[in-house]
Amino acid sequence: INCARFLQNHGLSHGDRIATISHNHWHTVVQYFASWLLGLVVVPINLGEDDERIAYILENGEVELAFVRTEYRERFRGILESYKYLKNVEWIVCEGKIENFTREKGDLALPNDDLGNSEALIVFTSGTTGPPKGVVLSQRNLLEDARSIADWHNIDDQTRMMCVLPIHHVNGTVVTLMTPFYAGGSTVLNQKFRTSRFFPIIKEEGVHIVSVVPTLLQYLNNYYGDREMPDTSTLKHVICGAGPLTVKVATTFEERFDIPVIHGYGLSETTCYSCFLPVDLDENEHKKWIADYGYPSIGVPIPANEMAIHDEDGNELEEQERGEIVIRGVNVMLKYYNNRDANEETFKNGWFRSGDEGFYVNDEEGRPYFFITGRLKELIIRGGVNLAPLEIDEVINKAPGVKAGIAVGFENDWYGEEVGAYVQLKENVEEDKEAILEYCREHLPFSKSPKVVVFGDEIPVTSTGKYQRRKVTHHFEQWKNVQFRDK
Repeated sequence: INCARFLQNHGLSHGDRIATISHNHWHTVVQYFASWLLGLVVVPINLGEDDERIAYILENGEVELAFVRTEYRERFRGILESYKYLKNVEWIVCEGKIENFTREKGDLALPNDDLGNSEALIVFTSGTTGPPKGVVLSQRNLLEDARSIADWHNIDDQTRMMCVLPIHHVNGTVVTLMTPFYAGGSTVLNQKFRTSRFFPIIKEEGVHIVSVVPTLLQYLNNYYGDREMPDTSTLKHVICGAGPLTVKVATTFEERFDIPVIHGYGLSETTCYSCFLPVDLDENEHKKWIADYGYPSIGVPIPANEMAIHDEDGNELEEQERGEIVIRGVNVMLKYYNNRDANEETFKNGWFRSGDEGFYVNDEEGRPYFFITGRLKELIIRGGVNLAPLEIDEVINKAPGVKAGIAVGFENDWYGEEVGAYVQLKENVEEDKEAILEYCREHLPFSKSPKVVVFGDEIPVTSTGKYQRRKVTHHFEQWKNVQFRDK
């Protein structure tokens, strides 16, 4: 309430936008919910992005005020100085003293409007072309997805969850903040994931459910390979999604820790999750859907939405026929912010087009279990984070000696996918992989920088000149098991 009064006293009202420049912190959680109480729109900033992209998000999101944690004060000041068009963004440094909010005076005037369909969150997500797109989610989107997740996982006022994923992303915000709070439960907020502390914190805090990405399961599998097994007695299951999960990673985790992996699927555009494996399957049935089809099923649609498989013309396909996964329901975003072309391309006949290829198989009860077989779009999903290949292409093609180059997402046991560069050199230029990698590291954050370079005589393209990235992924197979570390 005091934080909401603080925002109101700064002249903000229903529909205005605030940004959060922060790591996971309970103050930021307060800022989220205080904003929603007033009908404000939160624009979370991923600090892993470069300054230019952060500036774009602040401008495109029409942010009026930014909460900046003191650790990031100098970086944020530098962004404002470098990008003069942001001069009207007011910013408040949060120095760990929540008492600042309690000094605010005056009555709190809450909006009289129904806030259900009000914009609540704009999450900027990478696209395959151009700058990031702002996914606009309403308060109803957030609540309906949280309701379905809570019902699916039997979350109630006695449930304690744990957040190890960043709350600038919908997974951290919706699954491990909104969902337990909706059900009257609680959450343990971690600043970040730490392998050595993951299970000890679960034991100390009595955590029942935690949401992770496949990369974190791989880290845990590796860390406890030759160590004493931790106490996992309070943990009922883990929720896992936001990136490619392999049978090996899932089964190793389940066998090693005796904890079920409830695999699921969703996108920022569908608020978060759209389907899960059921939590009440017997052991054999669960293993069937995890392992018997070559890759784990992403599960059955949750009550908040419907899912189907469509062909290129929007016709619904039958069981086991491959096509595009499409979704419609109360958890589907309102729109992409200020992006008419993307909205027209993404919605067809009332369905949201995911860009992911898949199929479904009915069980004996007629429930459709969905599977993903690939991506129609070319996003690289590294550790659950979407990376736009064209942004990386731009840097590769400016590297010394490069005639043409493309970013390639290749399968990796540690991050689901890693980034490689497939390069055609200029004539009479000697191969120098390290020079190209070093150039990319200087111009991209580590997460987006290619980890390996493969040289080829030419880059395959379609008849219309579009790169065919999938045709060169096999060149990167030898690095599937390699863990790449920042120098």
